[in-house]
Amino acid sequence: MTQPSLHRIPMVAGLAYIERIRRLPSQLTVTLQPEREDRYFLHAIAVLADGGKVGYVAPEIARRYHAPMLAHPAPLTCPARRASISDHQASGVELILDFSDLPVSAEP
Repeated sequence: MTQPSLHRIPMVAGLAYIERIRRLPSQLTVTLQPEREDRYFLHAIAVLADGGKVGYVAPEIARRYHAPMLAHPAPLTCPARRASISDHQASGVELILDFSDLPVSAEP
């Protein structure tokens, strides 16, 4: 059975990306780019929009999607929307990603 909560994926972003994120439309399609050699997080998945990086898939979620994305022959995309003000204030989340059509690892 699919877990609906795993379809709404938070994207985390640091201050370096905030201005770029604020210029994005409220709904958009993003490209997901697994990073093979990120020195800080082995399973890093960068989120790209409007020609540049805007953040990363939350680490606790990324480890389930990293390997299937690496095995995929073409870059994967997914729908995204700007997070609500309360999402941002409560957790710093800037975008909500929809992973409902993406491959996921069987490992939790």
